[in-house]
Amino acid sequence: MLQNGEIFPSLRFALAGGGEVRLPEDLAGGTSVILFHRGAWCPYCNAQLAAFARAAAEFAAEGIQVVSISADDRETSEALVAKHALDFPVGYGADARAVAAVTGAYVNESPLCLQATGFILDGDGRILTSVYSSRAIGRLMPDDVLNFVRYLKSKAPAKS
Repeated sequence: MLQNGEIFPSLRFALAGGGEVRLPEDLAGGTSVILFHRGAWCPYCNAQLAAFARAAAEFAAEGIQVVSISADDRETSEALVAKHALDFPVGYGADARAVAAVTGAYVNESPLCLQATGFILDGDGRILTSVYSSRAIGRLMPDDVLNFVRYLKSKAPAKS
């Protein structure tokens, strides 16, 4: 498992809608959230991603970027984005075992996927906190992220 303070490992994923995301490089400069979701078939993941979509305005106000990744194929990922009107990048085609090897995420064998895992990163790509789930439940939710980031900002030394 990755530890607080470590730099998130460099990973690349194809994005639903085209292009790719390079983590953590493409999230540099501000607070960000990386979510591994099990797949479009998972009701808990659907609820999580829909909740992040509903919280988009609050995340934008706090300057927090979100990206989610799964082992789903492109068509399935694009349907998920459309279903929930996700306005954040959604990566697809993750090699669950390879991603797990570098991040410590748990792997579900059937269907083969990453278990729900979440990371909050600072602007330099360092892990501020992480949540690892070994099954369907237990994951970052928008209120958790917003409250955590606001707490950190309240404890930060004032800039002169």
